[in-house]
Amino acid sequence: MTKPPLTLILAAPRGFCAGVDRAIKIVEMAIEKWGAPVYVRHEIVHNKYVVDGLRDKGAVFVEELDEAPSDRPVIFSAHGVAKAVPAEAERREMVYVDATCPLVSKVHIEAERHHQNGLQMVMIGHVGHPETIGTMGQLPDGEVLLVETEADVEKIAPRDPDRLAFITQTTLSVDDTAGIVAALKARFPKIIGPHKEDICYATTNRQEAVKAIAPKADALLVIGAPNSSNSRRLVEVARARGCAYSQLVARANEIDWRALEGVGSVGLTAGASAPEVLVDEVIEAFRERFDVTVETVETATENVEFKVPRVLREPA
Repeated sequence: MTKPPLTLILAAPRGFCAGVDRAIKIVEMAIEKWGAPVYVRHEIVHNKYVVDGLRDKGAVFVEELDEAPSDRPVIFSAHGVAKAVPAEAERREMVYVDATCPLVSKVHIEAERHHQNGLQMVMIGHVGHPETIGTMGQLPDGEVLLVETEADVEKIAPRDPDRLAFITQTTLSVDDTAGIVAALKARFPKIIGPHKEDICYATTNRQEAVKAIAPKADALLVIGAPNSSNSRRLVEVARARGCAYSQLVARANEIDWRALEGVGSVGLTAGASAPEVLVDEVIEAFRERFDVTVETVETATENVEFKVPRVLREPA
């Protein structure tokens, strides 16, 4: 039986970013240096395939530090943690390694600097996301006001409207965030923004790639975890660019093939914490059902690399 023809349009860049790659290396090198088990507070990155693979190598994932014993190393996830977490690890004399993405750490440093200058912070981010919790936890309670939408800007009550600065979660929608920033500047004309936007290069690049392929595709799939902020934003970006059937799938077995009946082209990308092996898995699943032609649309070249902490590069 002849397979129907289908063009798969691959977005590039896609998949792992430098911060995710570094975080995974940190866990692997910690296991190699200190042996299993090594404890990891929260999922190191938001991807079940990656987490399961590290668990098989000897990582134990916990949600809070008190679930980890004091005599084993602990690693903090790429999303960052509140200041109270390493302080508690030091109090318990634990060996710990911070795998916070350097671009998230940059936002933490910005927040600290503005706080020292007497400014109250407004953070654009998602309630309950680990990165938001970690960033807000850099400063004392009440020093960071969280907004998720333009409507939230009207609700906040800063102590001094002329003494404000804003920061953002690194994995937001570039377009949505621009609207919130505009609302902040309209209500608080003296608000200070970052020298360089906080949304990270990888988030921006992956969104730009989706903007390029969405108009060419009848449907678009984003490979990523349901709790991955940057992956969910890619789905929203595709829909905003006119690709009405855009779905987030963790793996090939989640694809709704009935929804793809009759389509001639499908866009394909992966969130920053999704490994390329899952992209290959999805391509193979399409090849089983269609006569596939693969086309790649590249909108940026990435060559960013972050070093792992020195403690892991030193001999045990």
